[in-house]
Amino acid sequence: MQNLNFIINSPLEQFEVTSLIGLNAPIFGYFNTSLTNLGLYSLLVLFLIVGLHFMGNNETKIIPNKWSIGLESSFASLSSMVREQIGVTNEIFLPFIYSLFFFVLVGNLVSNVPYSFAVTSSAIVCLGLSVTIFIGVTLLALSLHRIKFFSFFIPSGTPLALVPLLVLIELVSYGARAGSLGIRLFANIVAGHTLLKILSTFLYKLFSGNIIVAVLTLIPFAIFIGLVGLELAVSFIQSFVLTLLVCSYLRDAIKLH
Repeated sequence: MQNLNFIINSPLEQFEVTSLIGLNAPIFGYFNTSLTNLGLYSLLVLFLIVGLHFMGNNETKIIPNKWSIGLESSFASLSSMVREQIGVTNEIFLPFIYSLFFFVLVGNLVSNVPYSFAVTSSAIVCLGLSVTIFIGVTLLALSLHRIKFFSFFIPSGTPLALVPLLVLIELVSYGARAGSLGIRLFANIVAGHTLLKILSTFLYKLFSGNIIVAVLTLIPFAIFIGLVGLELAVSFIQSFVLTLLVCSYLRDAIKLH
């Protein structure tokens, strides 16, 4: 039997941010700029979103194309979500929700392409997005309700003796929102891609063996294909869950529920 040498990389290596193009110049003391794989794929996600909406532009045609139908369906679904969660009078937030949904969705889908980089697997991106939304929602609530905003941390009908304890619990719960959005997205994408990396490496070793082992490997390979489909479904689910939670946070900020 022929011996084969395999180079097995770490499953987490695919999430490393590396510099692709760098520039060092003695300007203003020391000037350094670089284009990383994170920046490159972020630009790619942006171009894909713009290109998708460009192809869905149907202003000059009577019959809509499939891209236009898909985008209109997505817009209608997100608009319905905003109306149900935030209210009909608060559709001003729809462009933000729509943009957030497509950024996360396209970023997740691009990450499923082999040898690509998962933008949403970056803790900096996910937590930065989460904390920014948290700060924005909090500032919105303060601007709308001012001092009444702090009544959000005291449930109605709370006995006076329990107010300090419940306020502390509510503050911790509210502060956890700053990281929960990003951590949920980050953890799901990293866990799914890591699992696929481990399984694909294992299947590659099995397929590289003798013919009998390769044929028997078709059974776990079919399961692997199912997991790939599940990961694609997770890309959609996480986008929907993220936007739904942001809508609920906006509703709490506006109505103090």
